[in-house]
Amino acid sequence: MLRRFLLLFVALAGWAEWEHWRSSRRGMGSRPGTSGTGEAVVVLGYRNRGSRANFVNRWRVRAAVRSQAPGPSRLVLCGGAVGGPEPEAALMARYVRSHGYRGSLVLETESRSTWENVLHATPLIEDADRIKIVSDPLHAEKARLYLRKHRPDLAERLVPARDYRFGEWTAVKPVLAVLGKRSLRRLRR
Repeated sequence: MLRRFLLLFVALAGWAEWEHWRSSRRGMGSRPGTSGTGEAVVVLGYRNRGSRANFVNRWRVRAAVRSQAPGPSRLVLCGGAVGGPEPEAALMARYVRSHGYRGSLVLETESRSTWENVLHATPLIEDADRIKIVSDPLHAEKARLYLRKHRPDLAERLVPARDYRFGEWTAVKPVLAVLGKRSLRRLRR
């Protein structure tokens, strides 16, 4: 019985890793630029109830920082006050600054959904040569699809972020994969 459980767990974890890896590479553009203002790394906020960035938002900010390439780069932190009194973007900004980040930050504090994240971030990333969207890979893929629907010209500048790492979030990746695939399926209809 234990052996079957372990085999099932390994199969499920392997499937989830595969789905996250594939999703982290789908929906990229074909023409990243080289003559604009460098890159914009868009961080999608996650519902935050308290006055400090929650675990998910802290992880997303760390993934965004590791996604930045050398050269001109700015973080675009997205998220309004969805779950608490303070915008998620402001909480993420405070977190990244308190951990020594001194690079360029732009905050988008009005959005209340992934669609609004993309819509409100668009004016903040229009001049970027390369655009990276950071979240869990399936959620980031959803945002890339939204950007392609809203602004196909900007979607052509999408490049991969470093929000996928093998073995990171292993315990919750199966759940995120199931929820993410269901959301993407509805979006593609």
